[in-house]
Amino acid sequence: MSRSIHDQTLALAGVFQASALVQQIAHSGQCAESSFETCLRSLFATQPETTLDVFGGELKDLREGLSTLASVMSQQSKQQDIEVLRYALNLINLSSKLRQNSDMLDVIGSRIDQARHTASHFGYNHSNLIANVASIYTDTISTFRQRIQVSGEPTILQREENAAKVRALLLAGIRSSVLWHQTGGRRWQLIFTRRKVIMTARELAEKANRSVYD
Repeated sequence: MSRSIHDQTLALAGVFQASALVQQIAHSGQCAESSFETCLRSLFATQPETTLDVFGGELKDLREGLSTLASVMSQQSKQQDIEVLRYALNLINLSSKLRQNSDMLDVIGSRIDQARHTASHFGYNHSNLIANVASIYTDTISTFRQRIQVSGEPTILQREENAAKVRALLLAGIRSSVLWHQTGGRRWQLIFTRRKVIMTARELAEKANRSVYD
């Protein structure tokens, strides 16, 4: 796996895409299906040849994450950016704890393998798969002392399908956080290489946008 700033930015975009979708669902109950599918699909990419392969091999599938990453890291002070940043940092912290827990990693890997049949049969946006992936998060990551507190509309978050989507996205965000670490990403770099990450994310977002219209 390459350890370039390009690959680190792609992996970090995966974290921010999942975080942005959590924020959207928590407040509106909706998010872009294609972006959601990219996040869930990444959970099943266990033997990728490249970082981008984790997200389907197409930059356009990471458009939301790349643009969100550039926006949030630019330190804009919109409330939604603050929430997304909080989710992303929490996901990175939780992934660090997960990497130190080999037993839990094995359980997650096994449960993901078991869910492959559901994914291939129903697709990544089907409620059966979403519930399956959400249960993996509940049975593993949710047992850590540190929890991610999701802010939003209580009536929206109380709906089981929305809660399941949020949990599934949080697991996908942790998967991208682990990938970020594998590509050489470290928490201190969020401070010292912030400008490089922003520039790379903007360049990749522009390429992604162009690819949609080509």
